[in-house]
Amino acid sequence: MIQEKIYLVGAGIKGWEGFGSKALEIIAKAEVLIGHQRHLDIFPDFAGEKMPLGDLPELLEFLKKTEKGVVLLASGDPNFFGISRFLLRNLPKERIEIFANVTSMQYAFSRIKEPWDDAIFVSVHGRGMHQAVDKIVASEKACILTDKVNTPAAIATELIERGAEGYEAWLCEDLGMASEKFTRTDVRGLLELQPSDLNILILVKTYEPNLIQYPLIGIDDDEFHTSKKLITKQEVRAVTLAKLQLQDDLVLWDIGAGSCSVSIEASNLMPNGRIFAVEKNPQYITFINENLKKFCARNIKLVEAYAPEGLDDLPDPDRVFIGGAGGKLDEIIDTIAQRLKPEGVVVINAVTLDTLTKAVEFLEDHGYAVEATCVNIAKTRSLTEYKMFEASNPVYVITARKDRE
Repeated sequence: MIQEKIYLVGAGIKGWEGFGSKALEIIAKAEVLIGHQRHLDIFPDFAGEKMPLGDLPELLEFLKKTEKGVVLLASGDPNFFGISRFLLRNLPKERIEIFANVTSMQYAFSRIKEPWDDAIFVSVHGRGMHQAVDKIVASEKACILTDKVNTPAAIATELIERGAEGYEAWLCEDLGMASEKFTRTDVRGLLELQPSDLNILILVKTYEPNLIQYPLIGIDDDEFHTSKKLITKQEVRAVTLAKLQLQDDLVLWDIGAGSCSVSIEASNLMPNGRIFAVEKNPQYITFINENLKKFCARNIKLVEAYAPEGLDDLPDPDRVFIGGAGGKLDEIIDTIAQRLKPEGVVVINAVTLDTLTKAVEFLEDHGYAVEATCVNIAKTRSLTEYKMFEASNPVYVITARKDRE
């Protein structure tokens, strides 16, 4: 059976005027025209069969079996958060021809007079929102395709919870229609708007604390809001972060976060990662909130709970750091053993031999390969006209990996 090509044609902003002459010629010769109703309505005089776009599996079965010439109408560029990804994954590429048009995102940027080559583009349309927000908070400029659930107000709520309010917001509605509307506001202003279902949200960063004086890692201990005994010291943090072997897009649990110093430096190393700082002590939570605001650590979410409580609702981790276990180390390790992703890493910092012994025992009982590193730090201090070294108590950095099956 010889099958006709499938033409995937992007509709422009201004109806049929947005189509090129070649695309219009192909549409005129087609036997079947498929698309959302608003796209089909652009061609009231189409002589062939019109088919509303429905469930993708049903569409795929039709396209696999049909011998008719088909044009499938999409919005803008079908390759840009569009239907082409699904079709190219499930049909022979040589059977598909794509005619791209101006995307709604390009059009929106042109209307608000904002360059878009430095923007990130994310879609929450029919997708989860949290990973998209992770990307937004790490960006200077973002354009978001929304839907009826993941609305501009819902995105604003998530940004506010993360302390990421420093954006100018443009709500772009009903693009290309008579009801087209552009509203300039801020993140909190989005909570008050009732947008059309057809909308795009553009966020442009307007405020960022001056973080230039802070290094990615090795931030001075005195820069953190904390108590002296609470913080993981600068040099120990460096070893801890090295043992965690962080990558940019991982999920990290920081259990017993204390002042959140490890999470904050980890966030600098993995700006597109997701970090969950688990802490319940009210004084420590005050420190954490102050530090998150000071260092603008937007990809860290504070979880107010005594671990292992509060861990069930978190995504499975790639990395886990335990800075404090509150006497529940065995229960926490039990939970981690069930949730840690393949090739994951657990790092535990211990200051007593008792904790070191128990941690190694618990981890090995769960099948982990364990390495313990003793970190001894001594710093010079002045004594009259002389200098001498003053030693800190040793810290045991325990690194654990699950043995490969």
